[in-house]
Amino acid sequence: MQNLLVHTVTVFMGFFAIMNPIANVPIFLSLTANDDRQTRKMIAARALLLAFLIVTLFSVVGKILFELFGISLPAFQIAGGLLVSLIGFHMLQGNQSNVHQPLEKEKQNSRDIALSVAVYPLAMPILAGPGTIATAMNFSARGGIVEAMVTIVAFAILCAITYVLFVFGERFVTLIGAGALRVITRLMGLILAVIGVQMVIEGLRGAFKLTG
Repeated sequence: MQNLLVHTVTVFMGFFAIMNPIANVPIFLSLTANDDRQTRKMIAARALLLAFLIVTLFSVVGKILFELFGISLPAFQIAGGLLVSLIGFHMLQGNQSNVHQPLEKEKQNSRDIALSVAVYPLAMPILAGPGTIATAMNFSARGGIVEAMVTIVAFAILCAITYVLFVFGERFVTLIGAGALRVITRLMGLILAVIGVQMVIEGLRGAFKLTG
C-alpha cells in the first residue's frame, strides 16, 4: 500500500513538473487574449480533455506499441529520460524547450483561430507534448493495470487543477507575481531533471540485465 502511495505521488509530481500548469497560465492567457471569459472556459476544457485522451491512449497502449515496434522498456526509459531531462534543463535556465512550447510565430498565428488553439498549440504540444507522453508511457509500462490506472487518474487530477488555474489565470498571475512564477518554473525544472535522470538510471539497469 505504501509503495502504491509513493508511486502515485511520484507519477503526479512527474506530470506536474513536465506539464507545469502554473507556468503555462501566462501562455494560455496570451493565446486567448482577445476572447471573452466563456470562450476561454471552452478552450481550456477542450484542450485539457484532448490532452487527457492523448495521455490515456499512450498509457493504455504503451506496451502494445513497444511490442509492435520491437522497443524494449529500458530503451524507452533512456530516451524518454534524456528528453525529460532536457526539458527540465531548459526550465532551469528560465526558458521553455521547443518541444514543450511552440515558437512565438506559431503562437501569434494561432491567436487568429479562436477555439482551434484548444487543439494546437494548447493540447499539443504544451499540455501533452513529447515529454508528457514519454512520462505517461514510462510510468504505465513499468507495471500492470494498477500502474496504468494510477497514471491516468494522476493526470486527470492534474487536468482538473490546470483547468481551475486557466479559468482564474488573471487573478492567479496577479496574486503570485512574475518573480514567483519564474522561481516556480525553475523549481519544476529541477524536479523534472531529477526525474529524467532517474528514468535513465533505471533504463541503464534494465539494459545491463538484458545483456547480462
